[in-house]
Amino acid sequence: MKRLLATSLLGLAAFTIQAQEVVKDLPKTKLTVVGGLSNLTAYQNGEQPFWSKTIPELSDGKISVDIKGYNEMGLKGPEVLRLVAQGVIPIGSATLAYFATDNPINEAIDLAGLAPDIKTAREITDAFLPAYEKHYDANNTKLLGISTYPAQVLFCQGKFEGLSSLKGKKVRTSSRTQAEFVQAFGGSSVTIPFGEVVPALQNGVVDCAITGSLSGYSAKWYEVSDHLYALPINWNQQLIVANKAFWNKLDPKVQSFLQDNVKTLVNNIWDAAAVETQQGYDCNTGAEACTLEPKGKMTLVEPSEEDRKQLKEVMGQTVIPSWAKRCSADCVESFNQYIGPIVDITANK
Repeated sequence: MKRLLATSLLGLAAFTIQAQEVVKDLPKTKLTVVGGLSNLTAYQNGEQPFWSKTIPELSDGKISVDIKGYNEMGLKGPEVLRLVAQGVIPIGSATLAYFATDNPINEAIDLAGLAPDIKTAREITDAFLPAYEKHYDANNTKLLGISTYPAQVLFCQGKFEGLSSLKGKKVRTSSRTQAEFVQAFGGSSVTIPFGEVVPALQNGVVDCAITGSLSGYSAKWYEVSDHLYALPINWNQQLIVANKAFWNKLDPKVQSFLQDNVKTLVNNIWDAAAVETQQGYDCNTGAEACTLEPKGKMTLVEPSEEDRKQLKEVMGQTVIPSWAKRCSADCVESFNQYIGPIVDITANK
């Protein structure tokens, strides 16, 4: 299934990685990169071919790259950013949510319910880049870009009509902000590893679970749940960072070349995430547009206007105030400067 999914989405995602021109006057440079989870399409169709093929080709063979997914290195993910900061990993990809407990600023762009569509998620991410560039620079890292995974959405077993249906339900969540979101609507948060969600839904340990729309399809959640709620809870953005000392030693031409091309990689992954989010909706519900087999038979629940109104109220009254209490004054100020105008919400310390 994983191979089928990756192959099918290769054409679906349409990564246009050859977007830059060949640069012929670069010094010979060898890079080591630790990418994201190797069995996901963002790595298989984006990062891996970008670093192993596109960068060498566009540098006229002057830059060579050794890349592996962090799981192939025996890592679990949360260590990547710390190892980059320490100089053990020169360049790496890291899931922003992993570092929420290190510093709540890492939650700022992906608070649950903050971006109910990918356009808003991208706008928020791009707007907050100056704050993250400053933050990571102070922590021995150079931020090269922020990409994303597809939308994280609710799979539910039993009647589900919208956000009000969360009341009284047990929901598998994977981050603090997801848990706070569920609790704000009267549900209870349950922490369960991804691989144990199918039996948990099957046996009634949980009523709902949150994951990527396509990840849930690949794990056959459509066999143990019957309602898919088409409101992105959050997105799981990914940092692409370099160790600052390593980066500063690179030739300025190499730095410029890498920055330009990473921007293209990031754009392509965002475009693919939008397509894969919809493909997840289509394949879990058996829509004709689904290009994969087998097709699920879930019911797709679209968010109502009342849902969107409730979402705005809960964000302003519960989720963002809870986050602001644990973030620094500078962090809250940055939120209000860069994100507040986009979502029309002000955070108060």
